[in-house]
Formats: sequence, structure tokens, C-alpha cells
Amino acid sequence: MKSKRSKACDISQAVKERVWERDSHRCIFCGSPQAMPNAHFIPRSKGGLGIEQNIVTACIYCHQLMDQGTFSQRHEKQKRAKEYLDNKYLEFDHNKRFYKK
Repeated sequence: MKSKRSKACDISQAVKERVWERDSHRCIFCGSPQAMPNAHFIPRSKGGLGIEQNIVTACIYCHQLMDQGTFSQRHEKQKRAKEYLDNKYLEFDHNKRFYKK
């Protein structure tokens, strides 16, 4: 059985569909159509929720750089994802992207 945190951080199919549409069926970083709406801006490991305000569409390469690249690669992808999401959700409180008990 999954924990509450694990469930909260999972990305539902409904969220994936909304993010896929929002991101015009392309990686937000490089524009590749070979992408999926499954990249957490705030990582699951840090309590990042599976909500559309925390999920972006990324190709495998960009998603890997965002999660496992060098410090500068991760920083650049995180910065771009934050700017992108902040532009889409102007009034959204950043703290609502985190799981809280």
C-alpha cells in the first residue's frame, strides 16, 4: 500500500492530459515532440506534488539533465521550468507545490 506522500506525489492521468495540452505536446525545454508530461519541477524526493502547477512536459534527454545532470545543467533546467510554470500560473503560491503532512 502506498503512503499518503507517495500518492500525493504521483501524477494522475488527468494531470498528465492537462499538462500535455498546456505544453502543446512538446518538451518545454527543446521543443521535441518525443516527450511526456512527467517531469516534476520540485522533485518527488523533496515532496514535489503531482499537480499540474508542478509538472512539465520533457523529453527523455532534458528530463535526465533536469534530474541527473551537472549542477549547472540541473540549475538551468530548474530555472527554466520555474519561469515557465510561473508564467502559466501567475497567482500560484510556490509553497503549494510541496507535500505537507
